[in-house]
Amino acid sequence: MEFTTPMNHTDNTTTPEAASVPPAADTPSAAAAAEATAAYAANAASAANGTSDAAPAASLEQRLSELEARHAEVSDAYLRAKAEVENVRRRADEEVSKARKFAVEAFAESLLPVKDSLEAAIANPGANTAQVLEGVQATLRQLGQALERNKVVEVAPPAGTRFDPHQHQAISMVPADQEANTVVSVLQKGYLIAERVLRPALVTVAAPK
Repeated sequence: MEFTTPMNHTDNTTTPEAASVPPAADTPSAAAAAEATAAYAANAASAANGTSDAAPAASLEQRLSELEARHAEVSDAYLRAKAEVENVRRRADEEVSKARKFAVEAFAESLLPVKDSLEAAIANPGANTAQVLEGVQATLRQLGQALERNKVVEVAPPAGTRFDPHQHQAISMVPADQEANTVVSVLQKGYLIAERVLRPALVTVAAPK
């Protein structure tokens, strides 16, 4: 009777459990790929954030530059306007000073012919009465013209004019055959200069009846 020795036989059949397990050599490669993917995503996110942060910063710098330029422009305009106002005020002060200093220049010049006529009359003591009277009348005309050129106007109201307390000064009230409170006679002429009373006219006024 022969006995057959059993032979060691290796079963190469792969079980379903073994098939589902990946090779040990492939596991580190998958992990490295996952880490690389995560790192790339992190870098991309960081780059995106950096770009979004840089854009507002650049916009703020541009706005700041615009405001600084505007401020410089306004400051320059203010300084120019201030200098112009100071120049105008200085010129006005000079004009006022000159006006006060030479206010009577034109009036004095217009009186010089009057003085010349009076001196000429004195230099001719042998003149007769008619000549003296004629000279005085001519000098009076010159004086009247000088006053008129300088806006000096006579106030000599005719009889019967309503008494004006702004231009007349009543010396007395007299009985008269005319309406009460009217001018009877002028004792001394008054004068206006540029419609301002230089001297009121001295008058008598009709008394109430």
